[in-house]
Amino acid sequence: MPLFDDRRSFLIASACAATSALPAWAHAQASPRGSVPAQLRIGFQKSSVNLVVLKQRGLLERAFPGTRLQWVEFPAGPQILEALSVGSLDVGFTGDSPPVFAQSAGKSLLYIGAELPKPQSSAILVPASSPLRVLGDLRGKRVAFQRGSSAHFLVVRALAKAGVPWADIQPLYLTPSEARAAFERGSVDAWGIWDPFYAAAEVDVKPRVLSNGVGLSDNNSFYLGHPDWVRAHPQAVTALLNSLTEVDRWVQANRPDAARLLSEFSGLGLATVFKFLERRPATPTRPLWPELIAEQQRVADTFHQQGLIPKAVKVSEVVWQARS
Repeated sequence: MPLFDDRRSFLIASACAATSALPAWAHAQASPRGSVPAQLRIGFQKSSVNLVVLKQRGLLERAFPGTRLQWVEFPAGPQILEALSVGSLDVGFTGDSPPVFAQSAGKSLLYIGAELPKPQSSAILVPASSPLRVLGDLRGKRVAFQRGSSAHFLVVRALAKAGVPWADIQPLYLTPSEARAAFERGSVDAWGIWDPFYAAAEVDVKPRVLSNGVGLSDNNSFYLGHPDWVRAHPQAVTALLNSLTEVDRWVQANRPDAARLLSEFSGLGLATVFKFLERRPATPTRPLWPELIAEQQRVADTFHQQGLIPKAVKVSEVVWQARS
């Protein structure tokens, strides 16, 4: 079964215990000089709250003195993992589905860390005046989403719950910006999307939520690394995860300041950013734990059973094993 709110207290406690043993910068500062990376190229998206805060506050410069830091923004996870696989990035942030598609396609990646589930942070939207009222009404309809994204899995799960075969919808594979434009034109009947694009649509377009991820998809978020970089710099990986946890504590404790910082960076209005942040639980970042690996395997198995990925994958084969 998916990991939902009844397990969140356990996950938070476990994650906090794993990440609070040392100060956030201790691993990097105590590492032998040879383990400090010469460069760290990070791929992120507008939903990467903690990475954006790290970037905007210049905090990684403290953790990695002398390392050349490069930040590259992408519209969604599939594009990040494509860049990671060809060696253009060292670390990237995505939702649950992009790593499954990438692994099935033989791309190079390692799961290095994860945040806690955010099932309320993704949704299937319909126009306010739409006749669609329940998930079964998606039969025969045009449904937009980014192929290989967390929204893709949300739509798959929604159809399965409603008993609607995949072949009975018309999927339109669009980036978030393309999908929003099509949604506003009335060119699609429904739109699967995640925050902050979901929040922005709620504020600007006033759609109706056909369903969010609760009971369908945990909307898990992962940090992934290129295997060569990760294996060469394990202390740097640990330092990065600890830094992300420390930043998340700051975001939770300083919501107005965090909202302003994110708004200034992204160009999103404050109302959108506050709505986006309200749906995010406190989420320490740590290496993947067994329950989450099992949940991610269910994502992979679902896509394979639907014939949406070319071959079955074993998620545990590409999970980084942190060394204490």
